[in-house]
Amino acid sequence: MIQLASPWLLLAIILPLIYRYLLPPKLVLEQAALKVPFLEDFDQFEHSVISQQKKWPVILASIAWVLLVFACARPQWLGEPIEQAVSGRDLMLAVDVSGSMKEKDFVLNGQQIDRLSATKHVASEFIQRRIGDRLGLILFGTTAYLQTPLTFDRQTVATLLKESFIGITDDEPATSIGDAIGVAVKHLKNEQTNSRVLVLLTDGANTAGTSPIRAAQLAADHQLKIYTIGIGADEMLVRSLFGNRTYNPSRDLDEKMLNAIADKTQGRYFRARNKEQLDAIYQLLDELEPVEKDKQFYRPMTELYHWPLALALLLAAGVAVSRLRFK
Repeated sequence: MIQLASPWLLLAIILPLIYRYLLPPKLVLEQAALKVPFLEDFDQFEHSVISQQKKWPVILASIAWVLLVFACARPQWLGEPIEQAVSGRDLMLAVDVSGSMKEKDFVLNGQQIDRLSATKHVASEFIQRRIGDRLGLILFGTTAYLQTPLTFDRQTVATLLKESFIGITDDEPATSIGDAIGVAVKHLKNEQTNSRVLVLLTDGANTAGTSPIRAAQLAADHQLKIYTIGIGADEMLVRSLFGNRTYNPSRDLDEKMLNAIADKTQGRYFRARNKEQLDAIYQLLDELEPVEKDKQFYRPMTELYHWPLALALLLAAGVAVSRLRFK
């Protein structure tokens, strides 16, 4: 259907009539001239032909004025209503991109991959399932920064997560978990929402920036629930000149701290030792924070004012040409 954004502007159509009938007429002074009797009939004929020719510019100008006023009223085409599910939840993802995330202790399709690649693979699928949530992305290493502000555009969030890389924040081998929580609080505290959630994934301990416990208390004060995920295998086999040996690639993971963060904000701590466990955690997060089915509708709108405006300008050009012709 077609609607007008400013229908009251249609009242401007009568302005030429007001100008014509309410304002005093312009006096036309005629000079005295010699009148030739036998040319009187010819003069009347010529005058009638010219008056007929001058009617068309008036008609075109009138049509152009109506079209111009109609364009000013901004006609719009409204499409069919489109349903959108809106949960009323703001969900932030905070992903560790420090140097330790390049540890290749995960397996995907039979190949060894690093921790960040595994996170991208699983978290991207999680993002696509969050229909109705506003999503944001935080990346942190030595520093933490907002990579993607809150948006319903899940594809953009997933794309920017896939484009992240180890060391994108800096080159120093440090992890600022507290700063990542602080960034989430800063961007969520003033939002009017039913639920604020932060999913924080890391493979280490806080070695830079703000204290994570203090940041978690600040998050709790602003009703921000934090789910923490500790990522990394417990044991890996390494070949050396002296034979095979095993070691723990997650020896720096501070599980006690991650548990404390989750408890303080009424969240939960998860441990992901492989890709399957990481996938199961995100599946469980879908159950803990289900996508709600509250429905809203919006109608796509297309502006149409440029069509009557273009036609009005075309007719105005025609009137201008005709006036030059009959001068």
